[in-house]
Amino acid sequence: MTMARPIRTLLYSTLYPSSTRPGHGIFVETRLRELLRTGGVETKVMAPVPWFPSRHPRFGQYARIAATPKREMRNGIDVLHPRYLSIPRVGMSVAPLLLAAGSIGPLRRLAAEGFEIDVIDAHYFYPDGVAAVMLGRMLGKPVTITARGTDLNLIPKYWLPRHMIQWAARRADASIGVCAALVDVLRGWNVDPARLHVFRNGVDLERFRPLPQDQARRELGLEGSPLLLSVGNLVELKGHHLVIDALPLLAERHPQVRLVVVGSGEERVRLEQRARERGVLARVSFAGTVANEQLARWYSAADALVLASSREGWANVLLESMACGTPVVATRVGGTSEVVIDRVGVLVEERSAAAIAMAIGRQLDAAPPRSAVRIYAEGFGWEQTSRAQLDLLSRLAGARGGSGFAEGPPAGGGMVRPGAHAAEVPEDRLSRG
Repeated sequence: MTMARPIRTLLYSTLYPSSTRPGHGIFVETRLRELLRTGGVETKVMAPVPWFPSRHPRFGQYARIAATPKREMRNGIDVLHPRYLSIPRVGMSVAPLLLAAGSIGPLRRLAAEGFEIDVIDAHYFYPDGVAAVMLGRMLGKPVTITARGTDLNLIPKYWLPRHMIQWAARRADASIGVCAALVDVLRGWNVDPARLHVFRNGVDLERFRPLPQDQARRELGLEGSPLLLSVGNLVELKGHHLVIDALPLLAERHPQVRLVVVGSGEERVRLEQRARERGVLARVSFAGTVANEQLARWYSAADALVLASSREGWANVLLESMACGTPVVATRVGGTSEVVIDRVGVLVEERSAAAIAMAIGRQLDAAPPRSAVRIYAEGFGWEQTSRAQLDLLSRLAGARGGSGFAEGPPAGGGMVRPGAHAAEVPEDRLSRG
């Protein structure tokens, strides 16, 4: 179907960058920017943030959240950051309700400005997707929800969130997984197969391209060969500790092996201590946070990227690395087997230091030409995904018109009531993606 004007979507997610947290949810922003390139969509972004009373630097990430502007332009996109209450201990159980409640006022303002939403495009199932379905039912608008990993791999282990996610999945007009493994979860809940879609993430082939390895190492001041790279938030599930544990085993055959860890997080001190205990602290460099647009140099400098995660949806770092010509070693979890094949990387069946060391050794012994790795990554551009997404949005926008704001509270037929047995998962402990 062809509309007289571009489809107007509201991208709705707490996972979206801001001027105070530019790397937060950048993968959501990237997919939107690629979609906007088609010219078939106009979008406003609503990226709620938890309310916090102080911007004092001593509060760290909470101060940065508090400093988030209520509205800003990012890369030419209008982004709203309404506040919502995040209540300690019970917050995870009622987060969708609080998220939706905090969004009603800003939605009314968008309507008053003349921005009529055709489709709500939510990212991350809980609490974002659940809240989006509530808002969609109130507005009479179709809703899509994109699953990204932890939202279907971890959160459904908790009773109340699982039932709320299932409620939303059965009422969303479309559920999207960034890999087939996530869609399989939804299929197992008997969600209507006609509403399930796999739209894999692509890779920006202009931003991530091979650079001369020697030059990249000189510019970054990196030494050692082979040079390994581990990229991701410094949290347990990313497995940086296992890569550190693998170094003594690798050093037996590769005396000059070094590891660079890119990322920041709560595990930094423990990882340094682990490297010290394993006798490899001199071999490990912690680079801290690196802006996404600067990562190509780090990938290009490395001989291999190692991703030792315990769970993943679609790991963007794998494609980014391969787009720079750098082969990968990754644990076989989530969607990694949909990204990595033998000629560009090695999949690890057992998540242990010994298995990871053996896989890295295999990769180093039979390293593919970097040009071949790049050619493989070129098959993962964004065009196919963006066109499929545009087609879906067009069909949804044409199938259901909306009457705007309805009187009364959101329709919640079939929604489970909050109960006293919900397990709590602190939101800042969940690594999404």
